[in-house]
Amino acid sequence: MVFAAASLKNALDDAASAYASRSGVRPTLSYAASSALAKQIEAGAPADIFISADLAWMDYLDKKGLVQDATRHNLLGNRLVAVAPKQQPQTLKIEPGFALAKALGDGRLALAEPDSVPAGKYAKAALQKLGVWSQVENRIAAAANVRAALALVARREAPLGVVYQTDAAAEPGVMIAGVFPEDTHPPIVYPAAALKSAGASALPFLEFLSTPAAKAIFEKHGFAVH
Repeated sequence: MVFAAASLKNALDDAASAYASRSGVRPTLSYAASSALAKQIEAGAPADIFISADLAWMDYLDKKGLVQDATRHNLLGNRLVAVAPKQQPQTLKIEPGFALAKALGDGRLALAEPDSVPAGKYAKAALQKLGVWSQVENRIAAAANVRAALALVARREAPLGVVYQTDAAAEPGVMIAGVFPEDTHPPIVYPAAALKSAGASALPFLEFLSTPAAKAIFEKHGFAVH
């Protein structure tokens, strides 16, 4: 049982299928916001592996004594982008003080929940660094996870959203309006680890995720491989 950040869905589904075809063992995958998954694991949910979209939620479980430290490693990286509906395209020059509120018009900015969910936290940090958070903090459409924020834009319920580059690639209903400079937010890092409750079948899959075959799948979906 793998608990993984929502942004990993397409890539990890493909990796799990590749692993199943080799090993005959099909991992069960459960996706949600890293924050929600960490709380479920803390409450005793039967997970074997956790893959978070930031270091903080892995650290949270580590401090609770729930992580096999020897198995923990940084698996992937990502970029942060602004997206608009493909049928209502926009181009943003993302720089200090850019006119984000004007670009939103009467709409709201779709984000994963900015105080707990990694994608939302990265987005808030970037908008604060660029000096535009105060323009939009009362105009946020906060979603339970990054894929839910992406869906708001794809359905044209929000004119703009901030998601990962890999999410934008996975959703044909959106276009990338701009890419955030990497120095505007903490590095986007996905740590992976086996949990102390893990069964014997977990470690081979965790090890597979760092093989050339798995790395090729992640890169195809737009992730940076550590």
